Amino acid sequence: MRTKIVAGNWKMNLDYFEGLNLFNEIVTLIKQEVTGKQEAIICSPYIHLHALANLVIDTEKVSVGAQNAHHAEAGAFTGEISAKMIHSVGAEYVILGHSERRQYFAEDGALLTKKVDIALAHHLTPIYCIGETLKERESHKHFDVIKKQLVESVFHLSAADFSKLILAYEPVWAIGTGVTASADQAQEIHAFIRKEIAAKYGKAVADGITILYGGSCNPKNAHELFAKHDIDGGLIGGASLKARDFVDILKAFN
Repeated sequence: MRTKIVAGNWKMNLDYFEGLNLFNEIVTLIKQEVTGKQEAIICSPYIHLHALANLVIDTEKVSVGAQNAHHAEAGAFTGEISAKMIHSVGAEYVILGHSERRQYFAEDGALLTKKVDIALAHHLTPIYCIGETLKERESHKHFDVIKKQLVESVFHLSAADFSKLILAYEPVWAIGTGVTASADQAQEIHAFIRKEIAAKYGKAVADGITILYGGSCNPKNAHELFAKHDIDGGLIGGASLKARDFVDILKAFN
């Protein structure tokens, strides 16, 4: 049975106190309203991680993650944060390969391979993001792009380590645009991802891995998306900054 997950990506939003207030709202609503086995992950800016990790000690349904980690163990990388540092404050997850990191910070497959490896070495679960741009989809290259992103950064892992990942399909053309892939479009890609995993690692590994949809998921479309066989939850951007919206998306599994 695959774990059903809704992960919130706060991106570069919320000061320290705003973040704590939002998190407390989310946790309170989850305790009151979420009755299923689905889980929530909040991926906050670094400044919140330690405080949020302390707040979830008595909350089984909520975990904390970072939005990025450096590829090196330590060293002269002013301004960067290592996987070891992230884990030391109580975070359990880290988003890697997000389209904004690929686009704005030129993160490529070789770099992301190092980031995945070091995250796993420090007991962080990578939420590894893959997805195509509008140009790539319109030129019918989206399947090739998805496969390349899998092969170049995570298919070097052993089956045991690969099984520790969470994957997130994020059509770049649907992030922050208000445009959402249809449930059928999303399912098609999720099924393709699972097929490629099965070809590499076998059906048991493919059937067991959680694959999230990330691309303007909201309370209105979450139920239709999550009802698809190969979609196991969402990686939520804008809607994760509103406690009511985020928890309503989480409740789409109920």
